[in-house]
Amino acid sequence: MSRHQDSTGKGKSSGRGTNNSRSKSFARGNAPIKKSAASSSKPADVVKKAPAKKSSSVEIRLNKYVANSGVCSRREADTHIATGLVTVNGKVITEMGYKVKPGDEVRYDGARVNPEKKAYVLLNKPKGFATTTSEGKGRTVMDLVANATTSRIKPIGRLGRNSKGLLLFTNDEAIVEKFTNSKNGVARLFHIELDKNLKLEDLKKIQEGIKIEGKLIAVEEISYIDGASKNEIGLKIKNTGNTIIRSIFDFLKYEIVSLDCVAIGHLTKKDIPRGHWKHLSEQELNTLKML
Repeated sequence: MSRHQDSTGKGKSSGRGTNNSRSKSFARGNAPIKKSAASSSKPADVVKKAPAKKSSSVEIRLNKYVANSGVCSRREADTHIATGLVTVNGKVITEMGYKVKPGDEVRYDGARVNPEKKAYVLLNKPKGFATTTSEGKGRTVMDLVANATTSRIKPIGRLGRNSKGLLLFTNDEAIVEKFTNSKNGVARLFHIELDKNLKLEDLKKIQEGIKIEGKLIAVEEISYIDGASKNEIGLKIKNTGNTIIRSIFDFLKYEIVSLDCVAIGHLTKKDIPRGHWKHLSEQELNTLKML
């Protein structure tokens, strides 16, 4: 396995995100005019009648939500809702005109649906950022991709705060399932530096599979890095977390000095400087779906 080198070219700078939603206001000249009962030609009860209450603009009708996610037409969505195929937050909804709120989990025939535009963002994570969507955790990877898209993307898998390398974000449940599928999965390639040389016998143990606490941990490939000392290795594994990798070397009494995810499937760090991100191209996405 050849030594991986980071790209030092400058990536595209991400534009500042914008928020075009504003609370309703009236410009001068078109503000509503309050008429008195005396000056109005309409009956007093009409003048005093309260305006109809408007529903929240952030809510969306369930049939439109389902249709916008690409499942079917809005008319077909009505039929699916009536027959009990649609759930919101785990409850079957058959009510026509039901409104979906932000954060609601909508499923059609058991599969989660989302009307947001699908987004696929590949980040070259630097050290010092936690892989979490939770607030109050200091600097997180979500800060690094904040301006990448307005879609609610999340990272697939984890890289520790002091780990670095590629991390894929998306709101596409099908892609997430592809990565987390225990039988298939998508392989990730890591460049690992240990505190001491990895013994050949230990390398072979990892290659053959190690049983830790009764569970067999298998890797796709492992080898020394060409041209480097024996404490640098390349390891390919389909597991989405990096905790399992640390468990392997802790079990064999090695300490990981550096862990860098250099490839996810066919995706590499080419043209993505550390701390920068890019959107997957159509070709990259199609290849990912075929893995």
